[in-house]
Amino acid sequence: MAAQPTVHGIDITSRTQCIHWYSELDIIAVRHKCCDKYYACISCHDALSSHEPTVWPKVERDAKAVLCGGCKEELTITEYLGCGSVCPKCNAKFNPGCERHYGLYFEM
Repeated sequence: MAAQPTVHGIDITSRTQCIHWYSELDIIAVRHKCCDKYYACISCHDALSSHEPTVWPKVERDAKAVLCGGCKEELTITEYLGCGSVCPKCNAKFNPGCERHYGLYFEM
């Protein structure tokens, strides 16, 4: 069995919530293109890293870059963007408001 990815952030819960985003629906982490590390949110990345974030280009939408905090499944960017804010593996609900921040992580 593969080891679960480490999620970086401030005051991380077992479901990947952090000090910035902690509702019952805030349960995804994004693997950042720039450093290949999962962070709970862009604010955690900015606080804990010493470099600027880089967005995933459209041509890399097949990259596994989103982690469900419910079941720990790694989703491709395409799977995440098309899931309707519900994990395709465990049916956990994600925060639909995250759509407003897609451009911080993914080329849109």
